[in-house]
Amino acid sequence: MFGRGKTTNEQLGDELHPQREGAKNRPTPKRRDQEAARRQPLVVTDRKRAKQLDRQRRNEQMARTRQAMISGDDAGLPPRDKGPVRRYMRDHIDARRNLAEFMLPVMLIVLALSFLRTNEILFFVTLMTYGVLLAAVLDTVFMWRGLRKKLTAKFGEEAARAKGNAMYAAMRAFQLRRSRMPRAMVKRGEYPS
Repeated sequence: MFGRGKTTNEQLGDELHPQREGAKNRPTPKRRDQEAARRQPLVVTDRKRAKQLDRQRRNEQMARTRQAMISGDDAGLPPRDKGPVRRYMRDHIDARRNLAEFMLPVMLIVLALSFLRTNEILFFVTLMTYGVLLAAVLDTVFMWRGLRKKLTAKFGEEAARAKGNAMYAAMRAFQLRRSRMPRAMVKRGEYPS
């Protein structure tokens, strides 16, 4: 009776509000409608469906994390690998030739030689095993000492002595370069500045 009719408003809507590039081009939804759409029961009634959704969310998160590990994207990395200090450590370790990374192939050779059951060969295999292990550990210790000095110079004493840095560096040094995650982003000899 008073005011305009709905049909008039609907007819004039397109003329008064033309479609614009980059605009929302739709009315803002009512708050109660948005809250009703987000509402979920405290106790799930369809457990099978809930389990499927949870598995799907977990798989998507793992895929994002894996992609970040391959690309080196710091935002998607797990907390263990995040930050400029860990990035610097990874780049320093990946730029260097570590004796520890060749330990796995050498141990496979040692394992193959251990099947030969002569005393001389077993003595040689035992010596070779302990020699490779000692050389790898010493190389890793010297690598960490040099890396810690560089971390102190670049990030300060507190960052260099942070808990877990030494083990992080050692574990990365003992992995084969091709199997390291996050992937190596620098070539050999390209030390970070």
